[in-house]
Amino acid sequence: MDDMASGGGDSVGLDTDTVRRLREGMARGVLSFPLTSFRADGSLDPDGFRAHLAARLAAAPGAVFPACGTGEFFSLDEDEYRRVVRIAVEETAGRVPVVAGTGYGWAQALRFARIAEEEGADALLVLPHYLVAAPQDGLVAQLERIASGTRLPLVAYQRGQVAFTPDSLRRVAALPGVIGLKDGHSDLDRLQRLTLAAPEGFLFFNGAATAEIQARAYAAVGVPAYSSAVHAFAPEIAGAFFAALTADDRGTTDKLLRDFYVPFVELRDRVPGYSVSLVKAAARLRGAPVGPVRAPLTDPAAADLAELRTLLTAGLDLVGAAL
Repeated sequence: MDDMASGGGDSVGLDTDTVRRLREGMARGVLSFPLTSFRADGSLDPDGFRAHLAARLAAAPGAVFPACGTGEFFSLDEDEYRRVVRIAVEETAGRVPVVAGTGYGWAQALRFARIAEEEGADALLVLPHYLVAAPQDGLVAQLERIASGTRLPLVAYQRGQVAFTPDSLRRVAALPGVIGLKDGHSDLDRLQRLTLAAPEGFLFFNGAATAEIQARAYAAVGVPAYSSAVHAFAPEIAGAFFAALTADDRGTTDKLLRDFYVPFVELRDRVPGYSVSLVKAAARLRGAPVGPVRAPLTDPAAADLAELRTLLTAGLDLVGAAL
């Protein structure tokens, strides 16, 4: 698993404690992206988030990534972000790495980075910059500015308007503190070229919207570690899939894909933003105190909620669990 999670080439001295802990976690379980809890009036619910995160930790993830895309980073102000990261650090208590989200332009990203540093996060996931398309030199410069302003290791996230070439990835990986890349494009040709260009020890993560769908394909190009949105509401399903995938149990993985993951993705793809709001709705169906999504996202329609309940009940039944 270690070899598959790293690139080839020459080492650039990335054998830090955070890299080691992340690599060990990647081999042990899925990467958990907890939801951020809001009250009915839209205000932050710290107690709800703490309870939700504690339940995720009980399901033994490899690492937790608070205040990232699934955690609605884009809707948090700096005070709310601080509280979310602080709770994540307190609840994990060093058991698994805490990788907090940061993003927007580099100046704003550094404001969040400094908060994450102060609150004791282990690393940062650098979400795609805001709005504009940028040339490769600009993508590298963005990470360079962030890396130069924080002591925390960085994981770059390519998605949307961010897509690195092999040459740019070599430059990014040479920056002090940049330890890995999360991929959300699912362009396996490009990804294979990136893994071959990366230095030894550089970490890669499958960040597809519902990563289990493409987990075998990603593993085939050297990227077996993945984030699991399903872990946010059904860790029993996420854990069963990870165990079957690790054991190369194709019968179980195919059944879970056919009878749960593919229908879930088809439902998710109906409405923009369902990659977060449907996950949050599923967590609420199981009694998690996560509350609604914030604008510009919207909670699922009643008919979609009914379909989600039926699908979730069937999925849990596949792994011997109940709604």
